[in-house]
Amino acid sequence: MDTPRRPAPRVRALTADDETPVRAILGPTNTGKTHLALERMLAHHSGIMGFPLRLLARENYDRMVKLKGVRAVALITGEEKIIPPGARWFSCTVEAMPVDRKVDFVAVDEIQLCADPERGHIFTDRLLNARGESETLFLGAETIAPLLRTLIPGVEIETRPRLSNLEHTGYTRLSRLPPRTAIVAFSAGDVYAIAELIRRRRGGCAVVMGQLSPRTRNAQVALYQNREVDYLVATDAIGMGLNMDIHHVAFAGMSKFDGSRRRILTPAEVAQIAGRAGRGTQDGTFGTTGDCTPFTENLVDAVENHQFEPLHHLYWRNSALDYTTLQTLHASLCRKTPAPGLWGADPSSDLLALSALMRDPTIQSLCKSPEHTRLLWEVCQIPDFRKLGEDSHIRQCAQIFVTLVRKNQLPSSWLETRLVNLERTEGDIDSLMQRLMGIRLWAYVANRADWVENPELWRSRTRTVEDALSDILHERLAARFVDKRATSLARRLEEADTRPLLSAITRTGEVSVEGHPVGQMQGFAFLPDPEAARSDQPLLLRAARRAARSEIPRRVTQFLHAPDDTLRLDIATGVLLWQDDPIGRLQKTDELLKPAVHVTTAEFLDAAHRERIRLKLTDFVTRTIQHGLAPLFKAADAVASVPVLRGLMHGLLEHAGVMPLPPREFLTPRNAAALRKHGVLSGPTALFCPAVLRPQAMALRALLLAVQGGYTPFTLPRAGAVSFKADSLSLPAEEAHSALPRIGWIPAGPLWVRLDIAEEIKRSLHHLAEKRPVPLPTGLANRLGATSAILPDVLMGLSIPLQLPALLGKKQYGPPAPILIKPAKQAMPHKHRTKQRGRQRPIPPPASGAFAALAVLQKRL
Repeated sequence: MDTPRRPAPRVRALTADDETPVRAILGPTNTGKTHLALERMLAHHSGIMGFPLRLLARENYDRMVKLKGVRAVALITGEEKIIPPGARWFSCTVEAMPVDRKVDFVAVDEIQLCADPERGHIFTDRLLNARGESETLFLGAETIAPLLRTLIPGVEIETRPRLSNLEHTGYTRLSRLPPRTAIVAFSAGDVYAIAELIRRRRGGCAVVMGQLSPRTRNAQVALYQNREVDYLVATDAIGMGLNMDIHHVAFAGMSKFDGSRRRILTPAEVAQIAGRAGRGTQDGTFGTTGDCTPFTENLVDAVENHQFEPLHHLYWRNSALDYTTLQTLHASLCRKTPAPGLWGADPSSDLLALSALMRDPTIQSLCKSPEHTRLLWEVCQIPDFRKLGEDSHIRQCAQIFVTLVRKNQLPSSWLETRLVNLERTEGDIDSLMQRLMGIRLWAYVANRADWVENPELWRSRTRTVEDALSDILHERLAARFVDKRATSLARRLEEADTRPLLSAITRTGEVSVEGHPVGQMQGFAFLPDPEAARSDQPLLLRAARRAARSEIPRRVTQFLHAPDDTLRLDIATGVLLWQDDPIGRLQKTDELLKPAVHVTTAEFLDAAHRERIRLKLTDFVTRTIQHGLAPLFKAADAVASVPVLRGLMHGLLEHAGVMPLPPREFLTPRNAAALRKHGVLSGPTALFCPAVLRPQAMALRALLLAVQGGYTPFTLPRAGAVSFKADSLSLPAEEAHSALPRIGWIPAGPLWVRLDIAEEIKRSLHHLAEKRPVPLPTGLANRLGATSAILPDVLMGLSIPLQLPALLGKKQYGPPAPILIKPAKQAMPHKHRTKQRGRQRPIPPPASGAFAALAVLQKRL
């Protein structure tokens, strides 16, 4: 049976016979309008009040429940319905108001939203058609007053002044904003960025955005109201009815995206948001911050004096719809406005969805009755909570409609597949917000009892999921943007001039201020708590500076009396540690075995403390070097009474135990034998102390050479190695050939061979082949840590002359000839040979240098 057409709405005019007075209470924020309306409604036997936000509907529902009891009050929003059988008073969103229900009292809050391009037609419909049996009340801004008089003749308009003053204070830097400030931005990205900065500077803030669920928003507001944080960062969502203890509102921007374009805020919108500052009789202030452009004088005057241009039009859309066919439905929605001052509403998401689905052949085939046409329109009115794009929302509406028509209900199995991915609680803030918006869609669907199988189950299920996601989201927001420790410290630091901070540093170096752990003392430097975000470190440093003032002198005294076993030199890096905390490092000097010490910069140390620490570390380094290279220093002390030997050991000390052979007249067989008694050997190419080639001593020498050479210490071969491959170290070839021989490694073809092994091999092979060529002795490869394949290359790299066998011809058979070691004389080119005739002529002494003085001493002996 076709549904009869409803007549187009007409603008109602009050007459003397009308029993229902229509009143409007208009004025700026903080005039007590909403409070008065609630009192008026609860004075009647029944009533309905519409709010612009689900959050406000829920907030006022809770207030009404406290006054009248849970059985007498109902809550109706798109995603939530609580309707006790005996409910008399209803708190609703404007869209969800049961306008066909007869009640004594009807009120609509923020009625100036009739001029909103996106939702205005809903408010206008309530303005024209929603009436109470005894009283009708509209609340809002004075800007709508002229149109109210035009559209509702006889309306009683009462204006109310603001209870407190609102004053402009100009621009304030984000870091200078006073406590109890709300910072307003107009995108999620800006909100996050500002919240991070506030967390770094002031310890934390609450976050309020339109995308948050009422439960999450209430939890965030509670953080602020309970003074766990002193700052609130929000979008313009706070402009509608959120009553909080805000002293100052700071605008971080002046433009917003209104659903179709980005535009500048109107003066009335600025006043709506700025009006959140100062509640009751407490005055409030407003201004700009961040990158916001300064307010003009005209804008400031308008906001402070609450004087704005009146609205010129309201948005309207026909609500008397014809469901006969899809075409008649669409035509009735697009009907022209019935009165001056009403503008046709821009196509909203529901009309756009209907227009798209009307062209779908499947939808057309299913809409054969007015009931199905009405159902399609109801499905199209599902809000686009997810904001994933128009096409995505339209496809979702199509799936719901087709399933409803073909199966009469949405089966539980069908709904289960839609909720399975929304129940997950892991992920970041954006992921949780997206799931929350998704579950709100299915909560809206579940609240249509005629749409779903087992509606009570799905209402409970979606509410449980939404609550769980809301709680997790609140925790994530608090974890990211709130640091209770830092907030407490920030407050105490502000008050520190009047009362000293209570601070302590434990024996393990943990620093606490006012009972909050803020970090650790590492040596004489303060390290902020690693669990604290990097952005909190300036705040923690401020607290630590105060705690360290009395701690540093005590800590320096403790260090100066500390035994050597609490100090350590890191051989791999040259860092000096006290109780495993770095406090200094070695620095280059002209003397290899006497490096300087640099005390690690620590902001709490003064110059006197730093010098005392440096002197103690210098003494420790000297003792460490003398202990690590003890055989070398012992040998030098043993020959100190013999000038020539003393000179030789002086040169060896300058080279840290390995040096090229000095001239022969200084290192005579007698002198070499004397040094050998004290552990210093002379090989074919070098004078060296074998003891300093042991792993620990070699690592210490490598560090000292790196410090003097100005390069980064490199990792030495494993302990006990006699050779290693030339390409096994991550060291440039030029740097390797400069550093490794000084440490005690000799290049030998593809290998580097330890100096003592190389010198011994060269000496023994020279003695073995002194008169004639001889085969390589067995076990030579093992002694050099080489393979048989590369052994010839290694020996030739050590300048050992070899006679390689000739290759066998194709018709020759038998084992190859062995590799022979040639005598050194045969290996010497003819032009370099000298005949030993008579006594060898002495080599003239150097003209200058240390060895010139040694030559003079040698002649005197």
